[in-house]
Amino acid sequence: MEWGNTIRTIRPPSWAPAAALLLASWIAVAALSSQVRAGAEVVAVAFPPWWNAQQALLAAASANAAIVRTTAMPALLVVRPDGHDGLHKLREAGAWLAVDPQTIAACFKAND
Repeated sequence: MEWGNTIRTIRPPSWAPAAALLLASWIAVAALSSQVRAGAEVVAVAFPPWWNAQQALLAAASANAAIVRTTAMPALLVVRPDGHDGLHKLREAGAWLAVDPQTIAACFKAND
């Protein structure tokens, strides 16, 4: 038996599946808890991160959403959507995500 021909197999640590499950469940809970609640008057919307503040404001205005607040991130705004299809209009204007504004409360500090 020659030692030079031995093939070593690399295995992930035994705790890796448990860590992956923990991470996946944390992401799922965060996603479910940050969803916009039915009948919410104010929502936080995220536009593409490479947009500047002017592009995000123009997109929100084109969806007839009233700007409630800006945040430290130019592409993240807190708005009051117009009517029952306001979120749909915001998505058509380029919004990637709409979440409960309390989810992004830490971003408010820059503009207080």
